[in-house]
Amino acid sequence: MGSLSPWHWAILAVVVILLFGAKKLPDAARSLGKSMRIFKSEMREMQTESKSEAPSIQTPASAPQPVQSQRVDPAAPTEQGHTEARPT
Repeated sequence: MGSLSPWHWAILAVVVILLFGAKKLPDAARSLGKSMRIFKSEMREMQTESKSEAPSIQTPASAPQPVQSQRVDPAAPTEQGHTEARPT
């Protein structure tokens, strides 16, 4: 019951062709292939970077430190009594 029979696959293929159209399917497959190639190359690159980095002095894992944010004050008006016009 868990596997799909050939009839199920055929019905699924017909539904996909009807939904997306026969002209768009090759383009969609091409773009999916390109995306997969890019993803695989990025994963390989990340793995080679992690292997090439030599581990420095091992320190015990510590709790993450909170990030300090800086408050930005609004700019002071250049002329006294001058305010921005607001639409009513």
